[in-house]
Amino acid sequence: MRVAKTYAGARLRRLREERRLSQAELARALAISPSYLNQMEHDSRPLTVPVLLRLTETFGVDPGFFSERDTSRVLADLREALADEIAAGRVSPSDLSELASRLPAVATVLLGLGRRCQDLTERLAEAADGRGTVDPALPRPPHEENREFFHRRQNYLHDIDTAAEELAAETGVRPGAALRVLTDRLTGRHGVRIATATDADRLHHYDPAARVLHLSNRLRPGQRAFRMATQLALLEYGQELSRLAAEDYEEGSTTWALTRIGIASHFAAALILPYREFHAAAEELRYDIERLSDRFGFGYETVCHRLSTLQRPRLRGVPFSFVRVDRAGNMSKRQSATGFHFSRAGGTCPLWNVYEAFAAPGRVHVQIAAMPDGGRHLWTARTVTRHRGGWGEPGKTFAIGLGCEIRHASRLVYSDGLDLGRSAPATPIGMGCRVCERLDCPQRAVPPLGRALTVDENTSTFVPYGASGSV
Repeated sequence: MRVAKTYAGARLRRLREERRLSQAELARALAISPSYLNQMEHDSRPLTVPVLLRLTETFGVDPGFFSERDTSRVLADLREALADEIAAGRVSPSDLSELASRLPAVATVLLGLGRRCQDLTERLAEAADGRGTVDPALPRPPHEENREFFHRRQNYLHDIDTAAEELAAETGVRPGAALRVLTDRLTGRHGVRIATATDADRLHHYDPAARVLHLSNRLRPGQRAFRMATQLALLEYGQELSRLAAEDYEEGSTTWALTRIGIASHFAAALILPYREFHAAAEELRYDIERLSDRFGFGYETVCHRLSTLQRPRLRGVPFSFVRVDRAGNMSKRQSATGFHFSRAGGTCPLWNVYEAFAAPGRVHVQIAAMPDGGRHLWTARTVTRHRGGWGEPGKTFAIGLGCEIRHASRLVYSDGLDLGRSAPATPIGMGCRVCERLDCPQRAVPPLGRALTVDENTSTFVPYGASGSV
């Protein structure tokens, strides 16, 4: 069997520049000549296995960093952002593939420009309908930008994660003792008093002047621990949180403040669920979410979110995608350490099992899903419900989805009894009806973007919105 050659010049060059190394310095570290390295950086020669092994040992990067799979998410984003250009024949899918693999930094800049153009187009449409005003200087919604911050980092912040783990070891955070340890740390180090609040509208409130952290009496122990850990992150690592958020956003802006809170939440999860201990338990229990929840005393959603962050170099867990959606299809959380693509054009696939979860609340649903590009994923989905408490008070229900590429599925308990082979049946899903390439899908809700509709008054078909097979 022939092994495909790997040309990864752009990634190799990016890795060298990030480490601030000259070609001669990197060549010396890899025990090759500078001219040979130069040829690999310009894709005149493929990346050899010995060089790849030395790169992973020297710099702690995953071999997948140099894989073609690493481009799948960028390529899917490009196809969605430039659907009109593809339809008009001005750009071909092969052009985009070349751009994503050889010039990923340029592709990222192009995506940013495309999204800003899309946002401006939407604002123009709203203004035309009298529903808004047009201000090109307005940024994208802060919550969207916050998601992009973690999306760009594959949902893992190494320095924050290791700092939290060190603090957990220093203070003795462990299952069953987190509340006591966090209370002692907040009180002893920062003079913060913990108080119980009865305000139904607030889960927590910190009064910096009085140094009192008010926690709702409706929070469960795990939720209380998470709020306390988040506050501890803001108090002890505030400068580091600010610095990281300022890498992408202007300090003091709404997006910067929201991202800073998001980083604090990442720290909190890493503090109450320390990486090495949690990773070892996940491997031992084969990523059984409910058993992990029982062992560590935290809710289903918290455990799923933490599982999606286990991407520490040389100690990686299964790379997961994590989503939280409501019954109407609104996606309030989405993070991914994989190439799985979440549509930004609105709407997701109704054949995805995250929506089936609402039909049988509380049960874990398992699905092998096939994407249009041939990629296969194993998805688990289950609902979680939150109530403020009291009869008649409104609650909220979400479906939590956790998925991984099929090549990792055997490590999960949810794969037991399933046929994971390439020829095994799989549910065909897509990125959303507007950009999905499956023209024969009977569940399609809107016409496919960039395809010519076929209209025949003498014929009706089971598949709605008949379209031509070419762009």
